[in-house]
Amino acid sequence: MSASAGTSRHTPEGRATGSALEPRPFVRESMLAAADGGSFDVLVVGGGATGLGVAVDAASRGCSTCLLESHDFAKGTSSRSTKLVHGGVRYLEQLDIALVLEALRERGIMHENAPHLVHDLPFIVPRYAWWEAPFYGAGLKLYDLLAGKRNLAPTQFLSRDDTISAIPNVARESLLGGVRYHDGQFDDARMALSLARTAAGQGAVLVNGVHVDALAKDAAGMVCGVRATDMESGRSFEVRAKVVVNACGIFADGLRKADDPGQPAMIEPAQGVHLVLDRSFLAGREAIMVPHTDDGRVLFVIPWHDCVVVGTTDTPMPEAQHEPRALPEEIDFILRNAARYLERDPSRGDVRSVFAGQRPLVHEGGRDGPTKSISRTHKVVVSASGLVTIVGGKWTTYRKMAEDTVARALDVAGIGTRPCVTESLRIDGYLPAGDPAMPAEDWLRVYGSSAPAVRRTCAESASYGTTMASGLPYMMGAVAYAARHEMARSLDDCLARRTRALLLDARAASAAADAAAAVLAKELGRDAAWARDEADRFRTLAARYILEH
Repeated sequence: MSASAGTSRHTPEGRATGSALEPRPFVRESMLAAADGGSFDVLVVGGGATGLGVAVDAASRGCSTCLLESHDFAKGTSSRSTKLVHGGVRYLEQLDIALVLEALRERGIMHENAPHLVHDLPFIVPRYAWWEAPFYGAGLKLYDLLAGKRNLAPTQFLSRDDTISAIPNVARESLLGGVRYHDGQFDDARMALSLARTAAGQGAVLVNGVHVDALAKDAAGMVCGVRATDMESGRSFEVRAKVVVNACGIFADGLRKADDPGQPAMIEPAQGVHLVLDRSFLAGREAIMVPHTDDGRVLFVIPWHDCVVVGTTDTPMPEAQHEPRALPEEIDFILRNAARYLERDPSRGDVRSVFAGQRPLVHEGGRDGPTKSISRTHKVVVSASGLVTIVGGKWTTYRKMAEDTVARALDVAGIGTRPCVTESLRIDGYLPAGDPAMPAEDWLRVYGSSAPAVRRTCAESASYGTTMASGLPYMMGAVAYAARHEMARSLDDCLARRTRALLLDARAASAAADAAAAVLAKELGRDAAWARDEADRFRTLAARYILEH
């Protein structure tokens, strides 16, 4: 299955040809069959933003590529972000100019290659003291300068009236004005799914629901593949590869220690919590950036999918978790700080959903080192046995992380240099901004060029054309489409990531569980008992996203 040597040619449509493999249908059964006993140039463990980026990069360079994900694509951190594609305004205050420069460049690349998923979002920093205008204005003008030709729009100073006009719900007492700047916004889980489909389009094999049990090593002690188990059937198999990439995010230390038990732990999970409110809390189309909260962090109040996302926190956690839960003090912190900038104070009863994610902070010298060794940048580490590990970073820089990782991986594999083409590689679903084919409906926009196929699925029957539940924009046909074309295997896949129902309104998503499970069971060939159990499993999960008051 190895690709022939040579240089990939990059077409105007963004498709790598020459040494690239043929596109693969995005169907789990055929992908699993290709992975079982297969031999590849590059094997990626982990299907979050980083792993998917590596798969896209490696496959588009003409390398035979396989990715294994133990749960679902973007099940963890990569679907629980603040939904921003940004340079990181707060890193300017820390004078981490290199990180801001890299992130701003990558922000522009994401905006160009996935306009159906990434769009410009204006932010306003309200001013309540005279000194805030020159202080924040100077920093944000530098932000514009660092973005260069990829800047989305110039920073502007706003009067008090202009600020109120832009954010009618802003707290008005002592308000002097505001500063408007621009960053990017996206749908993180849908971006991850589009990356998976892009990788498949470049010939990669990707399978969710496959757990890597152990690393395989050759007689010389070098990593040469993995032993894995299909979590649906329970069947184990081996996958061979010239190089294995550990892209497990907050769980990366587990695979590193499986390779070498003596390796010091590098990852410290830090939890970020977000609350989702009704759109009425932010009447305008612009976001609010709160520059200084109780603990000095930045807080965002952001319109997203006709709701409002407020966050985030930064709480060190003792261990990595697949389903982290918000701590009471984190919830209180967000509500308290948001209330200072909103005319109407949000309460626990106003929260439609609460979600938490854990970001992988990197201790370059191991977790026993000093706290100041924590890095926000990404690191590529190669073990003595040839395991390539990528840790750290952020969603915005996923492409550059993948480029750096694949460059090291090809060296380890002895494949030789092949140029990276992802800077201009269009992401699956690509539609240029302003294209008349871009759906007007917000929930359909994230499908881009695939939206007509989703519409056709929803039109197949009356039940598929009905809305999932009151308070949700999605039609039930989106579940059928997810099962047929997006490798969805559970209600969690369908309602948390293929659609964002669970994050937008956890109670409404729970109410949709029975009907959605019936659709999913029909599409997957499951029986009524499976559908009942699946609905019960999802309601148990959804209860963790509901904030009691």
